[in-house]
Amino acid sequence: MTAAQADVARARNEFLEVDAPRVEDGAAIWRIARDSKVLDLNSSYSYLLWCRDFAGTSLVARRADGEPIAFVTGYIRPERPGTLVVWQVAVDDAHRGRGLAGVLLDALTTRLAGRGIHTVETTITPDNTASERLFTSYAERRGASVEREVLFDGGLFPEGTHLPEVLYRISPIAA
Repeated sequence: MTAAQADVARARNEFLEVDAPRVEDGAAIWRIARDSKVLDLNSSYSYLLWCRDFAGTSLVARRADGEPIAFVTGYIRPERPGTLVVWQVAVDDAHRGRGLAGVLLDALTTRLAGRGIHTVETTITPDNTASERLFTSYAERRGASVEREVLFDGGLFPEGTHLPEVLYRISPIAA
């Protein structure tokens, strides 16, 4: 068993289930995103909407009591229906370092394989090495290549201090 496989096995022992988010999960998902201190935090309202409108392309991992401990949110690009855009991935601080983000990413793309998804896109700022490692190792597990290009230059953001968002295009992904 490789180290990555061991991480996945340990992660699976950390939670009871992985399933689609429910509207009631919006507040917990917002808190996990806020507490990550690396994600751009959206309004709490947007997480409620996400749980309602994009539950089919998102997942949460739950503790035995049903409380979310991690999530991945995504959507299928309207102009490219074979592309899943992963919006955010976050794990509660108490559950980090166990491979849970990778488990969620694998589970989501496996779940969507029947919908013809062959490409995963996400954006990562240059200072987010954890996300870079997550998506690079995901590509390796799937036997896919990773193309990188700046999608949004930092100057496009109104606050003036945002780093560029680098697009990672991972393709082709195998189920």
